[in-house]
Amino acid sequence: MNRELLGKDLTKEAPRSSKVRIGGYVILARTLDKCRALLAGSIGEYHFDCPHDNMLFGWKRIVGNDFKAEVARGASDQEMAQWIDSHGRPKTDEEKNAWVEEMMQATMMNDPEKRDYFIEETKKLGLDPETTSLFDWLEADDAASYQKAAEVRLPA
Repeated sequence: MNRELLGKDLTKEAPRSSKVRIGGYVILARTLDKCRALLAGSIGEYHFDCPHDNMLFGWKRIVGNDFKAEVARGASDQEMAQWIDSHGRPKTDEEKNAWVEEMMQATMMNDPEKRDYFIEETKKLGLDPETTSLFDWLEADDAASYQKAAEVRLPA
């Protein structure tokens, strides 16, 4: 599978949304973008194998380093979805669908240790912390970060 690693340069553009589904999995597209960027040396300020990635890894009981090793071999998005299907704890389609629905509604508002941070960060972006999902907040934060970076690069 020795394909050339192709990925986004996360110093210039955001990873895909956590909402993008690959093989039925949410989070996977974003995690793949970050992993490929890490391997290519262009991850910027993002982090791979972070708590967000571990929402998927932990649910499937897979390890970030094992995931990264497979990505480093050049696995495509679909091949990585199949790899996740075949590694870690087996899950039924019903379990996967229930987990996806849970993740789509996930928020830090329910976590006492992260609640204040989430409120502060969502409000900075003009979002209502009571109704903003984790995925919506990440998308807005990505957009705001890259908008600021573009403004800095524009000539006066």
